[in-house]
Amino acid sequence: MGLYRNAAGAVIGGLAASLCLAAMPAATAIPQAPAAHDGVTALAPFVTRHQTQIRGQHIAYTATAGETLLRNGRDQPTAALFSFAYVKDDAPADRPVIFVFNGGPGSSSLWLHMGVVGPRRVQLDREVNPSNVPPFGVVDNPDSLLDVADLVFIDPIGTGFSRIVGVGEPEDFYGVDQDAESIAQFIELWLSANGRWNAPKYLMGESYGSARAALLPRALMGGPTTYSGVMRGITINGIILLGSSLNGQGAGPGPARAAALNLPAMAATAWSHGRIERGGRSLADFDAEVSAFATGDYLNAVEKAATGALSQAERAAVVARLIRYTGVPAEAWPETLVLSTRAFSQLLLADQGLAVGLYDGRYTLPLAGDGGEPVADDPAMGRYVPGFVSAFHQMLAKDLKVRMDRPYGAIVWRNLLFGWNWKRTGVPEGQSFAADLATAMRRNGDLRVLVASGYFDLVTTPAAAKDALRQAGVPADRTTIRDYESGHMLYLGDTAAAFSDDVRALIAADAR
Repeated sequence: MGLYRNAAGAVIGGLAASLCLAAMPAATAIPQAPAAHDGVTALAPFVTRHQTQIRGQHIAYTATAGETLLRNGRDQPTAALFSFAYVKDDAPADRPVIFVFNGGPGSSSLWLHMGVVGPRRVQLDREVNPSNVPPFGVVDNPDSLLDVADLVFIDPIGTGFSRIVGVGEPEDFYGVDQDAESIAQFIELWLSANGRWNAPKYLMGESYGSARAALLPRALMGGPTTYSGVMRGITINGIILLGSSLNGQGAGPGPARAAALNLPAMAATAWSHGRIERGGRSLADFDAEVSAFATGDYLNAVEKAATGALSQAERAAVVARLIRYTGVPAEAWPETLVLSTRAFSQLLLADQGLAVGLYDGRYTLPLAGDGGEPVADDPAMGRYVPGFVSAFHQMLAKDLKVRMDRPYGAIVWRNLLFGWNWKRTGVPEGQSFAADLATAMRRNGDLRVLVASGYFDLVTTPAAAKDALRQAGVPADRTTIRDYESGHMLYLGDTAAAFSDDVRALIAADAR
């Protein structure tokens, strides 16, 4: 959640059977003196105790919402990073911990928090194409991962309640390397404060968060040329990537290959709306068929068209298959044979006066009246964002008893649109984030990765994620790839349980 493309094109049901947290008395905050450094004081944490039921387990846990002060090499405070931790009561020090964040850059962690991972989740009136006006519900989450791991949700600096303080400056945090370093510093501090150095550690990142998760093993291990030049010596057991964005600026495929990697998501979206003949095929089988065509005959035709070498007979044959796979008529395909996902979203259901979502092709809004805002006017984001934000604030006040004097920044785009630093140190210019992941897996032979994608995601397509992994040489024997019948937020639409169980399988494999 939270991925965006800048001007340069860079990818930036009823109550659960468990106990209702809102109905339970919350404990008073555990007495702790606020930390003060050079006149900067971190807020005292908000600590509450709860119970729930997940996968048949009764779980008592403590929720801690609060600030962690980050400091520079001169021990001066630079930022107060806000996080939400859910820790099972009486858990051993070696219980797994999952550090969770979303993307943007500029997004808080509330999407994974309220969508699939946390102990409470949003309740919409429908999983797909819900109403975007109140009331919205908050319910216990039967798919939360709290039964197998403690959970720490991280809001990067400039998002949520996290803020720059002391001698900190925006350029200290708003960049690829700077962002990774600040999250690494927080994880190190959290492990020490909670006595969890011996716990198996997992990273979960969605959208740009997938890039952050790929970079973090370098910052967590550390070295003389790594960001702040410290050796943290922290290794990671597993990484979970959702809606992966692994190329970054200057590292993506060329225009022809990018078009080929978009085609399967277009076809899947057409499949979801019944615009193509399914012929008894499952979506997985259909996707495999389209993917083979996309990177074979279609890619070859696009490359030939770019040089004027494509014959009319060849073009007609390719267009016939494009119509069969996407439902978009022949006249809509330009001479280049390249149709942008934006154009496709406007064309697929044009005869019904509808546009489909880029973040999730199952969602629709009227074509007329589109204001051109890439998030608010997206048929998916425009529908589910209000419910997520409302549910989070309800949980914040009623369950976690958090009271703050400033608003919570769900997504703060200015961190991306104004001054995000994409330049990196210590790696070749233009290196992909997938290459960072491959390096991390080379350094750590036990590191395993789960790559999760939604078939109907037209922003970070499953095919693009797989291609980035292949190009970087990420070890296939330690990488599990899962595609779900969903979109960018791949846990919407009755897929949350399947994704949650795939993460459980990753953690269980380490325990054997």
